[in-house]
Amino acid sequence: MSTDECVFCAIAQREAEASIVYEDETVLAFMDHQPVTPGHLLVIPRGHAVGLEDLDEEVGVKIWQVAHRLGRALRRSSLRCEGVNLFLADGKAAFQEVFHVHLHVFPRFAKDGFRLDAEWRVREREELDATATAVRAGLTELVGR
Repeated sequence: MSTDECVFCAIAQREAEASIVYEDETVLAFMDHQPVTPGHLLVIPRGHAVGLEDLDEEVGVKIWQVAHRLGRALRRSSLRCEGVNLFLADGKAAFQEVFHVHLHVFPRFAKDGFRLDAEWRVREREELDATATAVRAGLTELVGR
């Protein structure tokens, strides 16, 4: 998808409507039009980045910094907010639907209907150690150490 076809790029360039909550030269935050709960926000980089592989780390830090601030703002707002989730889906298998990096920030409250379902079980230390080794190998490849 080209940036000309990206709805989040269009929002960042003011070519598509959005209810903007925060903006600066690097990021933009606006209301999700299909909110999990009232107050559900999306924080995006102004520049197009499909996923984490394409996202500059400094921009990523700024996205999380703004999300942190907005989560705190949700708790202080008049909206129902007993907790906050930050959720980033990177890739189709992770349920990413719009292929422009975006971090969801949404207020939570008892019985709000949102849930994540998985095979939650304690793993054996050997399996955890093997998984940690694989992640360290990926990190070494990424940073070249």
